Amino acid sequence: MTVMAIQDLRQNYTPEPIDPEDLLGNPFDQFLAWFEDAKAAGILEPNAFALATAAADGTPNARTLLLKGVDETESKDRGLVFYTNYNSIKGAELAANPRACMNIYWDTLARCVRIPGTVTKVSAEETAGYFKSRPRESQLGAWTSHQSSVIDGREDLMLKFFQLTEEYPDDTPIPVPPTWGGYRVVPTSFEFWQGQPSRLHDRLRYTPDGDSWKIDRLSP
Repeated sequence: MTVMAIQDLRQNYTPEPIDPEDLLGNPFDQFLAWFEDAKAAGILEPNAFALATAAADGTPNARTLLLKGVDETESKDRGLVFYTNYNSIKGAELAANPRACMNIYWDTLARCVRIPGTVTKVSAEETAGYFKSRPRESQLGAWTSHQSSVIDGREDLMLKFFQLTEEYPDDTPIPVPPTWGGYRVVPTSFEFWQGQPSRLHDRLRYTPDGDSWKIDRLSP
């Protein structure tokens, strides 16, 4: 069987170039506008993103998560929210070094957004509100999995899940696990990337400038 060499895999990007004058003044608004475009384009999970963290010794790590909220209220702590197990590898890394970088890629649109920032836990009330909105099976799953821990096999995982379904029968409220909750990434900048022909891509970066944002074009 003939397999194409990895170095021969190429995509020629042809979208219209970005004019900084067409960008919204606030990067949160621009992100939400692009997010709506991604939804309209039929991307399966437009809220999927890669989260990069680093341990206290500087060792990097990355994984794919789902974005679950973008704050609407203007404040210095405005950010983007995701949920996970606080005792996971990412939780331990964020406890040691509360900085991260989000990278979200919408392939159909040849667009990417990179968002570095500081990370804080959301309030218990915010976590509880989101947890209650989750499907019941997902609530039980949060109790079932001690995320990132070594397990003997999937059978043990499923046995614990079925035991929990008996402990919390239908219509029985399921409490929030004490080791589970949300994080908020408070951006220090936003970078919007749009693929262009000849690899001369558009890169527009927002950085704080007093009470507003400065937009710079970066070389690709």
